[in-house]
Amino acid sequence: MGSFSIWHWLIVLLIIILVFGTKKLKNIGSDLGGAVKGFKDGVKDGQTTPEEHPAPAQNTATPPVAHQTEQNTIDVQAKQKV
Repeated sequence: MGSFSIWHWLIVLLIIILVFGTKKLKNIGSDLGGAVKGFKDGVKDGQTTPEEHPAPAQNTATPPVAHQTEQNTIDVQAKQKV
């Protein structure tokens, strides 16, 4: 009663395959693999030195300000709890 044998794990695997189906398990496996690959790529990019990635160009020009009309304004009233 202490540990599970290989037969217990095979029966559990068979039940999982019957419940979810092989297509869903394949999709889950490929999604998980893609997530792991993306994580590894992200970690690898985080370890590069600043010389390898040029700094983004700073835009010194101010962006044009859109004039808002009264129709786009939303008034909000804040209430305090007592």
